[in-house]
Amino acid sequence: MTEDAVVDSPDSSDAPDSGPELLTIGAFAARARLSAKALRLYDRLGLLAPAQVDEATGYRYYRAGQVERARLVAMLRQLDMPLARIAEVVSAGDGPAAARLLGTYWADVEARVAGQRTLAEYLRGRLSGRSSEMYGKFTVETVETPAQVVISEKRHTLADELPAWIGAALGRLEEAARECGGVAGVPYVAYHAEVSMESDGPAEACVPVADEAAARAWAERRGRAWETAVRVEPARRLAYTRITKAQVAHPQILAAFEAVEDWVAARGLTATGPCRELYFADWAAAGPEDPVCDVAFPVS
Repeated sequence: MTEDAVVDSPDSSDAPDSGPELLTIGAFAARARLSAKALRLYDRLGLLAPAQVDEATGYRYYRAGQVERARLVAMLRQLDMPLARIAEVVSAGDGPAAARLLGTYWADVEARVAGQRTLAEYLRGRLSGRSSEMYGKFTVETVETPAQVVISEKRHTLADELPAWIGAALGRLEEAARECGGVAGVPYVAYHAEVSMESDGPAEACVPVADEAAARAWAERRGRAWETAVRVEPARRLAYTRITKAQVAHPQILAAFEAVEDWVAARGLTATGPCRELYFADWAAAGPEDPVCDVAFPVS
């Protein structure tokens, strides 16, 4: 039986004897305000199967109670939701569980759009030659930081691998800080060389801790498993700008680094160490437009 034969299914008076609630694909499509083509697609994708398929003719029949699910699938597709996530939402049924799944998806969409908006602004400034105007959107300040003991983990990584590694590495180091007197400052990531889609750094995740002796004992136990180290970071003057969660994504974060570099050069200052990102906020709880990170250069 071909798909065309399914489209030309009989009217409801010819439907199988399974109760008055069974509707032909045409009647169901009209009630759901969808096309028969869309219903056949939903069936093929496993999102909405017919209640019954006639073995002899191959015609599809639906129950009236499936109308709301059909409409829900159609609306979720309008949100560009991936098919696998649509299946999760409709399988959860009506209620808080489905609402939470939708909320999680939409938060991801908003974060992605916010990042794309920031990237578009960055590229527009670059392509139009208005770099100075673009950098003017960032407020650059300086701050004096005291000497501090840090435990660290270093890795060669490309830009697309960087976000996952930063989260995992800082998580491991913050857990280890419990053995080292506790976290004693803002966690940060230092870049000892360029990290991009072509260059792999290395990058170094760092967490300030309170007890140097305990930190060195911790590093000795860890050995070289994660390229861990302990050092005393000297007191520094940092030139920095504060950015939102959306602005952290690569390559739009480059605009922030370049803005600080431009500010440093304009004032005749000199960078005295690797650039860094200081993560002072709860990343998971922050929204796309919430400040989460300081992009900084040590200067003198």
